[in-house]
Amino acid sequence: MSQLEESILNIENLHVHTKTPQGTISLVQEIAFEVKHGQIVGLIGESGCGKTVTSMSILNMLDRKTTEVTGSITLQGRELIGLSEQHMRSIRGKDLSYIMQNPMNSFTPVWTIGHQLIETIRRHTAVSKRQARVQAIKALEKMNLPHPDQLLSKYPFELSGGMLQRVMIAMAACMHPPLIIADEPTTALDVHNQKLVLEHLNQIRHEYGTAILLITHDLSVIAEMADEVVVMKQGKIVEKAEVLELFEHPKHDYTKKLLAARPSIPAVCPI
Repeated sequence: MSQLEESILNIENLHVHTKTPQGTISLVQEIAFEVKHGQIVGLIGESGCGKTVTSMSILNMLDRKTTEVTGSITLQGRELIGLSEQHMRSIRGKDLSYIMQNPMNSFTPVWTIGHQLIETIRRHTAVSKRQARVQAIKALEKMNLPHPDQLLSKYPFELSGGMLQRVMIAMAACMHPPLIIADEPTTALDVHNQKLVLEHLNQIRHEYGTAILLITHDLSVIAEMADEVVVMKQGKIVEKAEVLELFEHPKHDYTKKLLAARPSIPAVCPI
């Protein structure tokens, strides 16, 4: 198997159930798809369809007391379901990174950007604090952030949303993880910063061969970025296809409705 055909993430027969006062509820059922080396797979569907539950299952971040996860989730052949929190902490950040929708939620407000980025690097490597600082500055430089050495001393509230999002991508990419999960990475950004963030994600994919699971409502982002698309509805996958095939020849009625709901810009009639 060539590197490009190598499966980085493989999900088979994933079921997630949660306990409520009214009884046990199924959140996702029979989820199965893979993400290959250097590939971007888009995960789409309306709010509440199970996209985030699927990503939280991969990250092993669902409440273990109230939620049962069954099936198989392998990352580079290693089974993630059932791993202890200690083992998952060693995987998150190094082999599996997560980009949240709201960048402010990703940072501790009382610590500087530098402290958090440097500690992320040192947690997964044996480098000194000085060496980690050099790596942190290089990671910020790759995101085209101005004055990265000065940026390290800033607190999260001192940065704009677009800058924070790029810092978060720098943090997610600095260990060159095999897989990044990006959950609505452009939703809170203006058009200019959306373009920058998407360019950075594409750069990471090409430079390091990082696979990306891209979760978004924005079908224009999917059309621009994704190689393959997984469509979810009410906790189940209803369609999987290559991106061009999905947009040109959608098979499931729900996919057709999603595509038909895309906003269109009306033609302007000449005066």
